[in-house]
Amino acid sequence: MPSPGEFRDELSAQVKRATEQGRPHMEVNAGELHRKIGGYPPESGKQHSMPSCCNVMREEFRKGNAEIVFETDSGQSASFTVRYMLPR
Repeated sequence: MPSPGEFRDELSAQVKRATEQGRPHMEVNAGELHRKIGGYPPESGKQHSMPSCCNVMREEFRKGNAEIVFETDSGQSASFTVRYMLPR
């Protein structure tokens, strides 16, 4: 499974691309972030790295100028989605 560093690198690359395109914001979904770097958590109840992915997304969220679009009660699911305002 991907490491937190790999999630950070991909998220940074997405921010850079969206900023270069002049977009006012971008939305990142945890499940899609996993798929982009080639690793998706196995079925529920087994060891997976979704919490690592969500934690990286939250680190960027805490920098400000972002909003949580969707999260489950656990806050650690593939549906976790954040809108980051650009530029960051």
